[in-house]
Order: sequence, then C-alpha cells, then structure tokens
Amino acid sequence: MQQAPSRVRLLFGRPDFRRLLATRLLSQSGDGVLQAALAGTVLFNPQRATDPVDVAASFAVLLLPYSLVGPFAGVLLDRWSRRQVLVVANVVRSALVLVVAALIAAGVAGVPLYGAGLLVFGVNRFLLAALSAGLPHTIEQDWLVSANAFSTTAGTGAAVVGGGAAVGIATLAGAGDTAYAVVAAAAALPYLAASLAAAGFSRTHLGPDAAVATARLTAGDVARGMVAGARHVAAIAPAATALAAISVHRICFGFLTLMTLLLYRNTFEPWGALLPTGLAGVSQWVFAGAAGALLAAGVTPRVVRRIGKPRWTTLLLALGAVQVGLWVPPLPPTAVAAGFVLGFVGQGVKICTDTTLQETVSDDHRGRVFSFYDTLFNVTFVAAVVAGAFLLPPSGISYAVLAGVAATYLLAAVAHAECERRGFLRSRTPVS
Repeated sequence: MQQAPSRVRLLFGRPDFRRLLATRLLSQSGDGVLQAALAGTVLFNPQRATDPVDVAASFAVLLLPYSLVGPFAGVLLDRWSRRQVLVVANVVRSALVLVVAALIAAGVAGVPLYGAGLLVFGVNRFLLAALSAGLPHTIEQDWLVSANAFSTTAGTGAAVVGGGAAVGIATLAGAGDTAYAVVAAAAALPYLAASLAAAGFSRTHLGPDAAVATARLTAGDVARGMVAGARHVAAIAPAATALAAISVHRICFGFLTLMTLLLYRNTFEPWGALLPTGLAGVSQWVFAGAAGALLAAGVTPRVVRRIGKPRWTTLLLALGAVQVGLWVPPLPPTAVAAGFVLGFVGQGVKICTDTTLQETVSDDHRGRVFSFYDTLFNVTFVAAVVAGAFLLPPSGISYAVLAGVAATYLLAAVAHAECERRGFLRSRTPVS
C-alpha cells in the first residue's frame, strides 16, 4: 500500500491540481483575514458592545440571506465556466472588501455593515461551490478522498493563517474601528492573487462538461434546476446520508461556537500568558481546530481505505459526543482541547461528504448539488447559533445545552450505523 507522502507527491504531480489548490489557499486565506476583521469589529472592539442575541443576529444577517444565492449559484455553475467564476468572483470580492473597510473605519454598524459583508460572502458562495465542483476535473476518481483531504484541510489551514495574520495586523494597527478597517482592507490582496492563479486554467478545464452558456436564466429555471438537483440527491442514498451527517455536525458546532465566543468574551480569565482571553483566546481555539483538521486529513484517507467512508463517519459522530466531556467544567485549556477534537471530527466528516458527492453525483448536476450542500452547511450552523442565543446565558455556561449536543451526536452516530447495516450506503457510480 502506498504511503501518504507518495499520495501527496502524486497529487502535486498534477499541474492542474496544484493550480486549483493555489486558488483555494489564496482565496481562503483572504476569507480568514476578513472573518477576523468582522469578528473583532463585532465581538471584541472596545468601541462597540454586544450580547448573545447580537452575535446570533450578525451570523444570521451575514449567512442566511447569502444562502439564498445558493440556488442561483448551483444552476449557474452547471452553465458557466467554473474557471471564469473563480477569476471574476475573486476580483469582485477584492473590491467589495474595500467597501467593508471604509464602513468599519467610519464607525458604521447594523444593516449597512452587514449588507456589505453579505455581498462579499454572497460571492464566496460561487467560489466554494466552484472549487469543489471543479476538483474532479483535476484528479482521477480513485484519488478523490486524498485530494479532498489535502485540499479542504489546506484551505482550512490557509483561513486560519489568514486569521492569525489579521490578529497580528490588528495588534500593529492599534485598537478600535481604524485597526479593524486596516485588517479588512488587507483581505483584498489574497483575493486578487487567487484570481491570477485561476486565470492560468483554460476556460473549459474545470467544466461543466455540458454547459448551456447561451441560455437565458430565469427564476423558473432556477426553481426547476434546484428541484432536479434535490431529486438527484434524494435518489442517491449515500449522498443524502452524507449530507445529513454533515448537517448534524454543523448544528452541534454552531452551539459550541457561540458558547466558546461567550466564554472567551465574558467568563474566562487568562491562564497566564499562554492562554489569553478575548480575540487572541478565540484565535487559539480556532488554531486548535485547524490542527485537528490537519490530523483528520492525514488519518481519514488511510482509515477510509480500511473500513470505508460510512463506518468512519459513524465513528467520527460518536467522537463528537465524547468531546462534550471536555467542556465540563469549561476552562481555557480544555476548551482548546475540545476545539482540536471538533476540528478533527468536522474535517473528517467533510472529507467523506465531499468525496461521496463527487463520486455519486453526475457532473451535470454537481454544481447544483454542491451549492445546496454549501447552503445546508451554513443554514444549519446559523440556526444553531440563533437557537443558542436564546438558550445560552451571557456567561456561555449551560450544561443542558452540552447534554443536548452530546445526545444529538450520539443519535446521529446510531442512525448512520443503522443505514450502513441495512446496505443503504454502498458505493455507486454517478447517476446520469
């Protein structure tokens, strides 16, 4: 059996894979910079105050409306050149983040700021779906698990590095709105670099294989396209079950994310210089999650070759239930440890989900399916954050919520195992 380094060398032996990976890394590093700027502005800016409902509202305003872009993105990604989407969308985002930076510098809050952020993340919808839908055009199907493990984890790592760079820029720039405006503006640079990287592809290299570029798109086309995509997934049990598994994780992750933000903002005291509070403490939690994701990227391809994606997903969901014990009681060191385990669980489930969709969904439906997946990924997270705003106290400590998260993970693991036992999750070729 080939070892992981050999598989990585094989992936990097494909110039088109390297180029798509570079596009992802640059784009997601810009995401990390912008997300840190917005988090600092809303949560940890001494010039602004917030509570759990404010935090939930910021997530809802930024992510839920932009999820409405998903149906259009899906249909268009099955009609447009995905290479063109990656080139143009990154240029558009680089201009929009400058608008966001100007609003932050002017002290603007509420709807105008969220609306500008919404535009940036709305464009991001096309990018993430295009990256996933285009990946099978850069590597053979037998290598999709390894390709997803490496590229998605590297993308997560790039976002974390971008966030860390943002914290450093904010520290140098000072405190308040001006500092976070400088951070937001810095995101334009990696977005432009991502556009240049994607421009190296030929127009048709990333698909779709059968685009309808000249057809005029109507609302009816979008509705019919999304219904067709939903039916396509519903007819493929492995794909539908994979989406259910990632949705459960995102719900649980939403509750734990809000709890973490409240703990670091209102409850935790510094544990010496190594475990700070505030934005620096949250950054440590995020870095721990990225480390867990990196480990999952190395472990998942090997485990999947031995026991298969369904069984590994079941074990990961069960591990999600076990990690809840690290939050009792909530302390900075155990919170960082829990972040590591959550990163491992989330990345492992995502790799299996991405690969299952790429293996079982036909190319002419893939854009719509991945856009629906992206929408589900965000809607479930935001729904949990909004619910958590009303269930969690300002301190962030609620053992009832923790028990609910553990029970949700455990029930999902049992249900997933039962689906595998009944043979619903056997591999199949794409449906035409």
